[in-house]
Amino acid sequence: MSQARDYHGQCHCGAVTFTAHTDLAALGDCNCSRCRRLGWVMQAVPSSDFTLLSGDANLTRYRFNTEKIEHLFCKTCGIESFARGVDGQGNETVMVNVNCLEDAPPVDRNAIHHWDGANF
Repeated sequence: MSQARDYHGQCHCGAVTFTAHTDLAALGDCNCSRCRRLGWVMQAVPSSDFTLLSGDANLTRYRFNTEKIEHLFCKTCGIESFARGVDGQGNETVMVNVNCLEDAPPVDRNAIHHWDGANF
């Protein structure tokens, strides 16, 4: 989509805020039972390119299935603006909900990678 830069993100109520440094070049969605219900667009960023600015104490953690991904929800508004996990090479990664980025360009859902999480 563009060159890497810092994006500001937040949950709906603004209690959880963060920045993510990314180029938004690897957008994806997933059809697993959880992601399908949420409908969010994902962008993986190395944990070193993610900074939680506020709201850590306001996050509720949820793990399911293999429990390898830490899904984090705002206790106030219920929005999951990001999740934490480890990629296939063992690197700590943050999966950012692009719909929670304040200044991201519009997403063409036909142009993103579709992950078959339902059959993973």
